[in-house]
Amino acid sequence: MSSRLNLLLLIALVASAVYLVQTSYRSRQLFVQLERERAQARQLELDAEKLTLVRRELAANGRVRQEAVTRLGMRSASAGVMIEVQDPLEGVAGSASASASASASATATASAAATAVRP
Repeated sequence: MSSRLNLLLLIALVASAVYLVQTSYRSRQLFVQLERERAQARQLELDAEKLTLVRRELAANGRVRQEAVTRLGMRSASAGVMIEVQDPLEGVAGSASASASASASATATASAAATAVRP
């Protein structure tokens, strides 16, 4: 009876040792993966900060103006170049709100188009 108990305890001990080794190995694997993910997260944060700085630099008003002048050959519109566009439907009978919104849209479009003119 005692030898059977010893054999049973030996089997339990070996099974426990194998389980412990497997658990330790899996724990190390997960820790290494966690460290890799943390390093990747730090790298992504750095990349995001760099991209934010580049976006701010490119969106700066002076930078946009400089690019418009150098790459597109644009210049600021002078008073002699600006043309006021009148709404052709202004005299036609219709709702006042439609006429007002069409007039505002045409004036805004003409103003936007006239602010930067190619030579």
